[in-house]
Amino acid sequence: MKIVWQVIAFAVIGAAPALAQDLLFDDAATRACVAQAEGSARMDCVGRSAEACMTDNVGGDSTIGMGGCLSLEWEMWDAGLNAAYADLLTLYTANDAQAAVDSPNAPKQVPALRDMQRAWIGYRDARCAFEVAKWGGGTGQGPASAQCRMLVTAEQTFVLRDGLAGLQ
Repeated sequence: MKIVWQVIAFAVIGAAPALAQDLLFDDAATRACVAQAEGSARMDCVGRSAEACMTDNVGGDSTIGMGGCLSLEWEMWDAGLNAAYADLLTLYTANDAQAAVDSPNAPKQVPALRDMQRAWIGYRDARCAFEVAKWGGGTGQGPASAQCRMLVTAEQTFVLRDGLAGLQ
């Protein structure tokens, strides 16, 4: 009987990395919700696609599955954040060039954006390290880290998008 359990344990542990790589993820639930929400209500939409991923995938409710689904939604938010940052950088570069002519004493927008984003990265890393520390090395630390990165990145994406919307 011991051998059987060892074989079963090996099969489950060995299958876990494949599960994380084979998750089916669709960002439609989150995107549809965000499209309908306004202001701070948009944060209620964050994680909808990860939740669907956990429900729709066999093993999605396991620790590895949860971490994988949350990470997949985090990647969606990270791509959106990077796109919004790039758009603001382009806009602020043009604004800084025009300000150099029209108002040379105006604060430069590109360095302010860059400094804010660098500070945010430090904040994100520290906040998520704090969330992981709450788990005391337990198995929940992986999903906690992924969920934190997803939530904090989504929040910053909204900050950048709102900044962009206010300038166009």
